[in-house]
Amino acid sequence: MQQGESPTVIARILGVCRTSLYRWLGMAKDSPEALAARPHPGPTPRPSDERLRELEDLLPRGARAHGWPNDPRSAQRVAEVIRRRFGVTYHVEHARKLIRRRLNRAGQRPQRRAKQRNEEGIAR
Repeated sequence: MQQGESPTVIARILGVCRTSLYRWLGMAKDSPEALAARPHPGPTPRPSDERLRELEDLLPRGARAHGWPNDPRSAQRVAEVIRRRFGVTYHVEHARKLIRRRLNRAGQRPQRRAKQRNEEGIAR
């Protein structure tokens, strides 16, 4: 615009409306730093890193330590531990993602063994 180009043409080239163009010009006159790109931090991760460390300490104790009669750990049980300990309700699938992505743990799967399995033959 300072070189004689019309605001409409400049706005079209930039892919914005003229209102945005004039707003940016006003910001540049007041403070050129106002136009600098700033990264958006996004929402804070839930749970916090501190609570995540606490959860990491709780999980190795096993399900019996948290009141279940047997030891298999499931995403449903982890979600329940989070609810009891931190007062936050998680959907089972979100708890599964939390375990996999933020705690870097694979889901536990029961080992299947054939009924005909020969333990003595395997031990040799």
